[in-house]
Amino acid sequence: MERETEENETYAAEAIDPEILSEPVSESKATRFYDRIRSNIAAYIDRKGPALGKSAEYLFLVPDVFILLFRLAKDERVTGKNKVLLGTGLAYYIFPLDIMPEAILGPIGFLDDLVFGVYILSKMLNDTDEAILREHWSGRGDLLDMIRKVIGSADGMVGSDFMAKIKKML
Repeated sequence: MERETEENETYAAEAIDPEILSEPVSESKATRFYDRIRSNIAAYIDRKGPALGKSAEYLFLVPDVFILLFRLAKDERVTGKNKVLLGTGLAYYIFPLDIMPEAILGPIGFLDDLVFGVYILSKMLNDTDEAILREHWSGRGDLLDMIRKVIGSADGMVGSDFMAKIKKML
């Protein structure tokens, strides 16, 4: 257990680039953060293997949703209200203190970031053309299917009461 805690602390130190916290965040900084998350998640999945179960599938969505939030925040067709939501989602990814901290849990700690980001995307679909979201999506598969799948899994795992509170906050 102690070894795993040390690995998670090392992971968190490597994953969170202090430079990304400075303003302004450029495409290259966001891409470096994306690449760092993706490579750390891949290494973690290689180490843990089948023990992760379906979590491995969701972990690979984490960097894809991050870069989508970033690209949408830069898009002039996105409303100011939605840019505030997107900024909140990006901050949640970057800052190490959240519901499931990466420093303690390692890459598994990014699952709450994923769920929060996906709820933001779902909320945006109320007043943003889905073609804009799809244009910036670089992940595998259909974006809307991914959103439904993640939200469905989150509702099932955490419980609808808790998820209803998250939805209400957004």
